Parts: sequence; C-alpha cells; structure tokens
Amino acid sequence: MAINESKEHVLRFRVANIGFLNIKKGSKKIETRAATSRFRKIEKGDMLVLSCGKEKLKKQVLSVKRFESIPALFKTYRLKDVMPEKKSIEEATLAYYSYHGYEEKIKKFGLIAFKLKS
Repeated sequence: MAINESKEHVLRFRVANIGFLNIKKGSKKIETRAATSRFRKIEKGDMLVLSCGKEKLKKQVLSVKRFESIPALFKTYRLKDVMPEKKSIEEATLAYYSYHGYEEKIKKFGLIAFKLKS
C-alpha cells in the first residue's frame, strides 16, 4: 500500500438504527465505538463503509480521538453531534450501555470518536 493511501473499514449498524439514519441526513457528525483493537486501526483519511441492513454509505474520517470515558467524550464534542436524538449526557450514557457488553468495553478500552466528512 502506498504512503497516505486510505483504507476502508466496515462499521455495521442494526437495521433501522437511528445513528445510521442521523449520519445519512447529516445531523450526526461524530461516530463512536468502544476503543477495541479493531477500531483503533482506523486513521484520519480512512473511509468508513457504514452498513445498515442492505443500505451502505461511505464517509471519510476527518479526525480520530480516543477518550477514557463517556464524560471525557462530551467535554470535547457536543451531544447533538454524537447523538442528536438524545436530550442529556445521562440519556446518551444509557444508550451506550444498552448495547450488549458496551459498559464493560468502555470501562476497559474507553471510546474512540471519528469525525466524519459531511
């Protein structure tokens, strides 16, 4: 692979996922995941192939930041850019913890945030 050549990474969403829909309409600018080794490989300039059921869209990664915790994430990014449908950080935290195993993964690995190109 040539220097500065971007890579593609597939990120899957549950069918009819609000996060996917918000990225598609442009209201969600930051995609987050637990910062496991799989997601730590993603770098600035890479392409994310966002997959939700049969629908796919591509977004370029403008920046990547890691955070130790959910509160640390929201000291840097606005709630409406990460989870536009949530009204509070507490609501967002409950949403993260609703994903299977996510509370433990976030405590162990932290979060990684990808700023997406519009």
